[in-house]
Amino acid sequence: MITANEVTKRYPEGREALKGVSFEITAGEMVFLTGHSGAGKSTLFKLLAAIERPTSGSIVINGQNLAALRRNAIPYLRRKLGLIFQDRKLLFDRNVLDNVLLPLAIAGHPAKEAQRRAQAALAKVGLHDRERTLPIALSGGEQQRLAIARAVVNRPAIILADEPTANLDAASAIEILEIFRAFQQVGVTVLIVTHDPLCPPGMRPRVLRLAHGQMTEQPPCPSADGVVP
Repeated sequence: MITANEVTKRYPEGREALKGVSFEITAGEMVFLTGHSGAGKSTLFKLLAAIERPTSGSIVINGQNLAALRRNAIPYLRRKLGLIFQDRKLLFDRNVLDNVLLPLAIAGHPAKEAQRRAQAALAKVGLHDRERTLPIALSGGEQQRLAIARAVVNRPAIILADEPTANLDAASAIEILEIFRAFQQVGVTVLIVTHDPLCPPGMRPRVLRLAHGQMTEQPPCPSADGVVP
């Protein structure tokens, strides 16, 4: 599903953000990508989302080598990915429903079908009663739920989330992780970038750790009750 082979990312000023990173994520797996600030987590997220390209090495998603993709093919790749950014990238001049409808409109779905799918996505994240609300009126946790609904409305096989629980209280963070677990349980592959790999009880994601641009694999993350599954 996702394979990285000896991926290196070097920026023009000479900083090497990633150094020979290799890993594989299988279909339907949940993986946490963690590490210290500056470890290279966000750089790797950008490479997986085809926002940037590696200096060397390869990233293959669903059989497609991202380095070989033409620029005009990248938007089509991203429609198959559920991307959740750290800053959420919500449209604050549009209500909740319109935020979720946007990816469907870009993909050219008929209005009636788009409405049905957007409402279903909002129901999955518990925002079915907030359709006409502007994002500014939502709590931080609700805004994150909205970002998730928009990311999954195209029914992606892979979700990539960059720090989806950042700046949330513990209870809201656990609720967000439970939403991701629900998607993973129906076969969606989930990669969560996080500086704090804390899991709800019973969740057993694999943990990949970046340290100074290099990859190591860790035991499963500790659960919210402090117990390592």
